[in-house]
This record gives sequence, structure tokens and C-alpha cells, in this order.
Amino acid sequence: MIRKILIVDDDREIANLIDIYLKNEGYATGQAHDGEEAIGRLDQESFDLVVLDVMMPKMDGLEVCRRIRAEREIPILMVSAKAEDMDKILGLMTGADDYLIKPFNPLELLARVKSLLRRSYLFGQSAGNGTAGPASSEGILTVGPLRINKLTHSVEAAGNPIHLTSTEFGILYLLASNPGRVFSAEEIFQQVWREKYFESNNTVMVHISKLRDKLEQELGDKLIATVWGVGYKIDA
Repeated sequence: MIRKILIVDDDREIANLIDIYLKNEGYATGQAHDGEEAIGRLDQESFDLVVLDVMMPKMDGLEVCRRIRAEREIPILMVSAKAEDMDKILGLMTGADDYLIKPFNPLELLARVKSLLRRSYLFGQSAGNGTAGPASSEGILTVGPLRINKLTHSVEAAGNPIHLTSTEFGILYLLASNPGRVFSAEEIFQQVWREKYFESNNTVMVHISKLRDKLEQELGDKLIATVWGVGYKIDA
């Protein structure tokens, strides 16, 4: 199955460069050059991933990200010349799955795209640390009122769906598969992102925060406990 990726960037040269590299890897692509055009294309066509620039006319990438997240769980790779930690945190808190700083090596962009697509579509076969955990033969975990189905990437609380991104689902499934075990941020990153962890990387922290907020809205409880100075866990 050929994956289709929407490239959203007002700099047409950058958009065309990304387009060439993605097509060379066998992906189908589409382009949009401002935020409004991006939303219009997403309303009319089906895409598997969005490469989204932040600074754009008419509607910036942060607002586009918010609108996508209000309706869709499609993976979003945000790209920006803004390199400060707070800019990255803001992008991730808005709903992006990953954040890449311009100028970037096209090979790094390809690696990020492949990682996001792999988590989104193949996570159910590769998540966890090899332990069986409490999963049933149907791939379903039950944690209190929470029902986590890795085959359908769905999460419910007392029958009410909780909409998670593929990254949030990956973190939740990893922790829920190993109740009581504390995972460091480095371990979570390496197992969910399948990439090398870099010191001072705050990506895991931001995604944990977003995940906790969503769980708390339904459960009245964040569920994920912080073990200060060590990492995160879900109690057995």
C-alpha cells in the first residue's frame, strides 16, 4: 500500500525538495502552500501523514495543527526554523507528533516520516518490550475502566472513546503492558520512537502531559504516575 503525504509549506522550493525525496522513497505526495489550502485538501482527500511548516500566510501551522487534531488523528511532522525549546514544546503541545528544525538534512526528514508511519500503522505488531503483560489473546488490555485494543489502536473508558494520536497510544500501551514498571524517558523514547535518545530531549515529557490530560478528562485521574528522577509508570 502506497502512503500519501501532504507537504504544507509556503516556500515552494522547500516543498518541492521534500516532494522529490518522498517520491524517491515511493510515497505519493500532495502540496499546499498556506494553512487554508492545507485544510481544504485534507477535507477533500485522504492522507496518511502531514509535513507541516509553522510560519505560513493566512493560517499558521499551529492553527492548522489544532484544526487537524480537532477532527483527525493523522500523524503530523512539524517543521520550523524556530529552534528554541519552547517553540518545540508549543508545537508538540498543539498536537504535532514530532518536530524538525530547519534547515534539516532530507535524510533525517525521511527517517522521521518512516518512524511516524511505522508507529501509526504497525505499532500493534511491534510495541512493548517483549513481555506478555496482561494482554488477552485479542490484544486487549484492561486497566481499571480503561480498555486498550492494540489491534484497532482504540482506547475506551466505560464505553466512551478516548482519541489518541499514534504516539500517545504507543506510550499508553507500553506502560499499560508493564504495570508497576518504571520507564525512564529514554526507555520510552527508544521503544516508542525507535530512535536514539538525545540528552535534554523533552519530547516524551510533552507527549506524557498531553496523554495525561486526555485520560483525566474521561477518568478524573491521570493514571500515569511520575516517579521523580526516574520516570513514569502505570500502577498494577
